[in-house]
Amino acid sequence: MDGREAAKQLGPVGVWTNLLERLPIARATDVAKRIEAAGYGALWFPEALGSKEMFVQASLYLSATTRVRIAPGIANIHARDAVAMANGARALEEAFPGRFVLGMGVSHAPSVANRGGTYRQPVATMAGYLDRMEAAPITLKPAPMPARLLAALGPRMLELARDRTDGAHPFFVPLEHTAFARNVLGPRPCLAVEVACVVTTDPVVARKVGRTYTQRYLGLDNYTNNLRRLGWGDADLAGDGSDRLVDAVVAWGPVEKIAEHVAQHRAAGADHVCLQVLRQEWMEPPLDEWAALAKAAGI
Repeated sequence: MDGREAAKQLGPVGVWTNLLERLPIARATDVAKRIEAAGYGALWFPEALGSKEMFVQASLYLSATTRVRIAPGIANIHARDAVAMANGARALEEAFPGRFVLGMGVSHAPSVANRGGTYRQPVATMAGYLDRMEAAPITLKPAPMPARLLAALGPRMLELARDRTDGAHPFFVPLEHTAFARNVLGPRPCLAVEVACVVTTDPVVARKVGRTYTQRYLGLDNYTNNLRRLGWGDADLAGDGSDRLVDAVVAWGPVEKIAEHVAQHRAAGADHVCLQVLRQEWMEPPLDEWAALAKAAGI
């Protein structure tokens, strides 16, 4: 598949949420339906806790909906071998043509260690994994491979995404990274950027909720190294981040202001922005916020 086709499939705005694997399956599939009804082009979900397997989740959400694209953000390559990844992706493409997008990533050292694996040389590891996916034995006439996007932050992983897949899915990035990523990728690969947001006009509330997000990811080297490349220093990266950093990686304000932030990412080169709504009641799906943001973004 071509990156331009992947961008067209995803549409301009999607939802990224880590809530679904925490919910009972019946509730999770109902939430997927609500996201589709709001008009979003894609539903992104992570493979993190391990309570629900990624391909099982994707098939459930695809079966419960009719239009919205379903995209893991990301499928952990340490969770399954390359043949299983290729076969699972092709099966979903055959069953739901054009509706599954395979976000893939090398994950992080602590997560890989929790699975009993070893995290090393992320770019070389991903390149070798792509080799094995492409060499996966096929005994029957295969379905096409769906669009594949790599979790990519630094220049070498972005180059691998450009050269070997349909594009990139950066996570936990400020606006300036979008322009940087597009410059590395060039015009054709799809760039699907996760953007966290808090719907509030109160800066104290916004930063308090935002720090529930920054404190987790600032503990992971992949993200802090990426921010350092962009010029952020120790004072901004210490603890759960400076106010300036929180404001840069978490959009906040009324829904119209957040929609403007989405437009800025798209102007900087993003084809697709997947919004992760953060809120104080973090176990409840933000149905009202999703609906209001969809309306503000004009989708």
